[in-house]
Amino acid sequence: MHIRVSLAAQTLELFDEKGLRIAAYPVSTAKNGAGERRGSFCTPRGKHIIRAKIGAGAPAGTVFVRRRPTGEIWTPALAAAQPERDWILTRILWLSGCEVGKNRLGEVDTMRRFIYIHGSPDEVPMGVPASHGCIRMRNADIVELFERVPLRTVVDITE
Repeated sequence: MHIRVSLAAQTLELFDEKGLRIAAYPVSTAKNGAGERRGSFCTPRGKHIIRAKIGAGAPAGTVFVRRRPTGEIWTPALAAAQPERDWILTRILWLSGCEVGKNRLGEVDTMRRFIYIHGSPDEVPMGVPASHGCIRMRNADIVELFERVPLRTVVDITE
């Protein structure tokens, strides 16, 4: 099983062991485009793996800060009261780069940049770049993906 994220198409596709596409989801990647440098707020390219799966069993809309549930469930009222927050919701798939010098180690380390595939408010548009570097998904989609993929699943992020 492997995942391909297309920055150009703003899609995430899941493939089975035979290479057949078994699911496709709209996503939102970085507003700043593609890039690997720490502090760039870009989505890193290349080969990655899912290093950690966080949030199993949490209710949809669970709010995470620093990969920990805050005890909050996202609502429009909560969002209106805190418009500056970058919402990380429901589930987190934490990515780790596999290509030394490109997306692993030093100033280009995907994991140390805290790049995730994660849920976001359902009213956030998908199909358009708008994140701070992560790959945002609808909550129902991230729950489905989370349940289907094991740790160490390969994630290729392409332009």
